[in-house]
Amino acid sequence: MQTPRVAWIGLGVMGSPMAENLIKAGYPVRGHTLEPEKLERLAAAGGTPAASVAEAVRGADVVVTMLPADPQVEAVVLGDDGVLAHTAPGTLLIDMSTVAPRTSAALAEAAAGRGVRVLDAPVSGGEAGAVEGVLSIMVGGAREDFDRAGPLFRALGTTVVHCGPHGAGQTVKAANQLVVAVNIQACAEAVVFLEKAGVDLPAALEVLGGGLAGSTVLERKKHNFLARDFAPGFRIDLHHKDMGIVTEAARAVGAAIPLGGVVAGLVAAARAQGDGGLDHSALLRGVERLSGAAT
Repeated sequence: MQTPRVAWIGLGVMGSPMAENLIKAGYPVRGHTLEPEKLERLAAAGGTPAASVAEAVRGADVVVTMLPADPQVEAVVLGDDGVLAHTAPGTLLIDMSTVAPRTSAALAEAAAGRGVRVLDAPVSGGEAGAVEGVLSIMVGGAREDFDRAGPLFRALGTTVVHCGPHGAGQTVKAANQLVVAVNIQACAEAVVFLEKAGVDLPAALEVLGGGLAGSTVLERKKHNFLARDFAPGFRIDLHHKDMGIVTEAARAVGAAIPLGGVVAGLVAAARAQGDGGLDHSALLRGVERLSGAAT
């Protein structure tokens, strides 16, 4: 069978390396984003830059969106000159952005009226996972569409799971972001506690990482904590948005998330104090402020 033609909308920190991994896997990729330098990067990787959403998606078999938040996804997909206005019936739209479950369900309903099939397929693994092609991908939508997209997903990630109907992928991603935020906050508090106690921090984090306290978060963010290197892999601004999603979704189903509420407030505080553009490991700075340490 002919390799599907892919339109990729959104070439940010995650989107660029993900699109490049599809190109390496042999997919023809035509991409659009608002940043000219990202289009140049796509071209250098062997993709085809497009000047508009319409140009990118016209003739595509699969359209992938990887955008910051609900408003951008809704505008790109539902806008007068957006994805649905220029795709043919039978096209598969895969939204890999992180948005509210209700948004994914609404997109699927709108697309069905035009004969376009939809999967919500948010990812976890951060920039490193995107670059290495080892993302965890949680997918909502029809099983047959998930099966159809299987080879594409396997070019991007190593853990690819069909989680249920439209919106299920986003619900699982919301839970993922809850766990990650709580984990980062716990690691940050441990770092400050250890330093104030005068313990050798690298040694302490090494032994913690080998026991029950070990986690992917600690492994991936250990350098950030040790070097105070908060160059954005996943910005606090975005995690703030995601904590709003999980808070709303939990309220909608009647699930109490008391610890999640506390951490959502701490993420919001970090953002209000000017750390929104930093990596979410910069929650450490908030703990330092609360502990009277300079940041």
